[in-house]
Amino acid sequence: MQKLVIAAMSLPLAGLVAVGVFVGVAAQHQLTKARSQLVEANDILFDLSTLKDFENRGFVPLNTPASYSTAAAFDGKLYVAGQSGFAEFSSLDQPPRQLSVGLELPQAPIIRMAVGSPRGVGHPVLILATRGEGVLFYDGSTLRQLRPRPKAAQDITSILPLSSGDLLLGTRQLGLLIYDGKTLAPFHANLSNLAVTALAGDVGDIWIGTRNRGLFHWHAGQLNAFDATRGLPDQQIESLAITQGKVFAGTPVGVEEFIAGTPSRLLAPGIFAKSMVTDGTTLTIATIDQGIHEIPLSVSQSAHRMSATDLEPIEAKDLVNIGRDVLAVTPAGLSRRQPTGGWSSISTFSPSALADSNISALSFSPDGRLWIGYFDHGIDILNPSDLNSKAQHVEDDQVFCINRILPDPTRNTVDVATANGLVFFDTAGHPRQTLRRGDGLIADQVSDLAITRNGLVAATPAGLTFFDITGPHSLYAFHGLINNHVYALASDSTNTRLVAGTLGGISLLKDGVVHSNLTTSNSGLKQNWITAIVAVSDDSDFIGTYGAGVMQLDSTGNITPMDGATLPIEINPNAMLVTTQHVFTGTLGEGILVYNRASRRWTSVTAGLPSLNVTAFAELDGQLYVGTENGIVHIPESRLP
Repeated sequence: MQKLVIAAMSLPLAGLVAVGVFVGVAAQHQLTKARSQLVEANDILFDLSTLKDFENRGFVPLNTPASYSTAAAFDGKLYVAGQSGFAEFSSLDQPPRQLSVGLELPQAPIIRMAVGSPRGVGHPVLILATRGEGVLFYDGSTLRQLRPRPKAAQDITSILPLSSGDLLLGTRQLGLLIYDGKTLAPFHANLSNLAVTALAGDVGDIWIGTRNRGLFHWHAGQLNAFDATRGLPDQQIESLAITQGKVFAGTPVGVEEFIAGTPSRLLAPGIFAKSMVTDGTTLTIATIDQGIHEIPLSVSQSAHRMSATDLEPIEAKDLVNIGRDVLAVTPAGLSRRQPTGGWSSISTFSPSALADSNISALSFSPDGRLWIGYFDHGIDILNPSDLNSKAQHVEDDQVFCINRILPDPTRNTVDVATANGLVFFDTAGHPRQTLRRGDGLIADQVSDLAITRNGLVAATPAGLTFFDITGPHSLYAFHGLINNHVYALASDSTNTRLVAGTLGGISLLKDGVVHSNLTTSNSGLKQNWITAIVAVSDDSDFIGTYGAGVMQLDSTGNITPMDGATLPIEINPNAMLVTTQHVFTGTLGEGILVYNRASRRWTSVTAGLPSLNVTAFAELDGQLYVGTENGIVHIPESRLP
């Protein structure tokens, strides 16, 4: 079976490779005319370069799950790609060659792949669209990067190589762009500043799906628009498929079939059409959580069947035509549609020590085990002697979305702040008690925790809840708190002074009583939204903000900017860590800000990270662990600035 799949990959790839196709003079003239109708007088500046070995200070990745979401065939090989990078299968019987984001690839997820012959290249290449680093061209050995200089133009959502050699790029903010080998520019004035989601067609007949503006059809030199008032079941286009004069527009509530450029009928009503492929007789739809649906196109809209395994529906992230085969990219691997019906697994991705790669919290427990919190998959606990071994996993209705993990030496517990309560774990990693609103918390969602002289304090969107020998008691705006929505906490070495960072500024507390409040109007604070706080010493706290980087708060209440850190950037919630040598700060899209406590200087670190969205830190015995939205890396602290 696997050999048949590989053999099929050597066949011409309909819709993927468009080489040597005759382009009509009229169609090419229309394309040139559209190309001239630009929003801006100047073309978009870009860099085109060959990617070589990436710089890496010494970051080593942990074995996190492969996260692939799309596939394509090129030069007799199968490629799957996604958040992690891409894997190259010469044969499904052999382990793939893997290129990882941040190590061999730019620090951006790959979201789409296609095969074409772009102008200036002259031969077929694999084209990879990234979310934040433009487009990559891969010929099987060498990677080249087309990287627009404006940041908004780097965020690609869809690609369409045309038989003319031009390459269409859909973007999240700037609409549709065209690259002709020499210039990069808006495709058409009326298709700029749109959130493009999907592309289909070829020269002279191009379909453009958008996030909230419906569907556009560019043909014969004119542009037609379709929305919920003109034949679409929804304004949001998720996917497009095209065959034999028919176009299928997938939306969250069904698929509209177009014939001769006109809406014809609604297929699969109520189905979220995330991805689609068609062979002209059957439309196959991958959904978010409703399995894979197959719709015979020769019968009425109500006649469709759902493809499922014996146990549960197949969760497919993408569907692709590979020759005569239809492949589904699933979280576990690749599945192939059988000629007789149903789906069979043809390849599984390598097993991982961890449950997920989207990290929200890190901490070491007193026994030296690494606790890893996820945004939506609970907690993993890794053995310190073998960090690539299978982790102990905890996940339930409470231990789900993790905000903070705090070892509590007084009670010999590990306290976990979640979006659905405060959970106390024993030293073996078993949850022993969960507190929610009915148990004394002022709100179920707990965003941060801090140790106080008398016990523990929890930050919530409704204020603070203190736990001491008298039980829980809460404090909020009525008691002087600057804002009820508290994101971050930090206490001094005596655990008597508490700094609370909120959506509306900073409150300074002593022994549970608010003494003063600091905002942009009465202090040097440049942004009221506080996301992270660490006590660097009893005389100094570093304040992470959403939009103004890091600022310093001294014991007298003065807030001052810091050279190299007080910048127009976002600090991620609780993404700060103090060690004896450094202060580490995780940013949203800018990597790590590192403060050297000896030189009092800040340095930015990006090379070697699997993502520039850095969300968590932990340190043990001189080894720093960095959590990102795309996995964990570790490095000796001594190798950092």
